[in-house]
Amino acid sequence: MPTDKPADAVDCILAQWARERPDLDVSPMGVIGRLSRCAALLSQRLDSVFAEYGLSGWEFDVLATLRRAGAPYCLAPTELFSSLMVTSGTMTHRLKVLEGKGWIERQASSLDARSTLVRLSGEGFALVERALEAHVANERAILSALPARSLDALEKRLAELLAALEKPST
Repeated sequence: MPTDKPADAVDCILAQWARERPDLDVSPMGVIGRLSRCAALLSQRLDSVFAEYGLSGWEFDVLATLRRAGAPYCLAPTELFSSLMVTSGTMTHRLKVLEGKGWIERQASSLDARSTLVRLSGEGFALVERALEAHVANERAILSALPARSLDALEKRLAELLAALEKPST
């Protein structure tokens, strides 16, 4: 176990595997394990701010996706579920919940009478505007633990990994 970095839960797991399977290079577990733990811990911290606004993470994601689409803050359901990487069934359920809370409205498409569009309601717009500012401040606070140079390097490495993962498998 390297001594130049703080020990974490993943170091313990790697040490156990080194003891039990010294013949196996488990170093990929270090990267993937840390990414997984970071994702879980980040979700907890992000969700705590969303909860202050009566939102869950997925509710914020849908409202924020509509907000960043620009005026008139409206998208087709297929654009929403593609952007949010969920199934159409999941999106249908989520839209029903958000509509019930008065945060979105469905309207007929002016381009295609067979389809509907999802639009932020006035209440949904106001809510996401308030939550967005707190969310960005929360993200800034979370990342403030790292120096700017480290953040730049981390962002570049994560972008490389994401590009590799998003490549279609052949």
